[in-house]
Amino acid sequence: MPRKLGDLTLFSVDDLHQELGLSKLTIRNYLKSGRLKGRKLGVSWYVTEDALREYFEHPHQEQASSKRKMKELKYIVQGINDLVSETEECKSIEEAIEVLNDQAILSLFQVAIVNKETDEVIELLKAREFLERHAS
Repeated sequence: MPRKLGDLTLFSVDDLHQELGLSKLTIRNYLKSGRLKGRKLGVSWYVTEDALREYFEHPHQEQASSKRKMKELKYIVQGINDLVSETEECKSIEEAIEVLNDQAILSLFQVAIVNKETDEVIELLKAREFLERHAS
């Protein structure tokens, strides 16, 4: 439930997770990358109503910066348990989709979306979720 401080409404990662249906990891990555504006107080992130409004009212800016950032990303397809130790680094979404389509058991894989320069994991998705988002 959002917190009210005078005229200010603050949404936690848990609030956004419940209301938007995004994973908590995705929301934290949006906050860390600046895609969604927020502030960290102690160990918790908070987003104002104005920051949410700005995010949703300026999608064209988001798309332009998103396209630029995609060139700075790599996609690592990796097994998620000891049975599958395969790891494949892909330069594009299309290449990652191709690697996933070659797998016999999709549920044994995940895709790490990584910043090429810093090697920071931006988002970690189950293989099926990655395909649903990116396969046409």
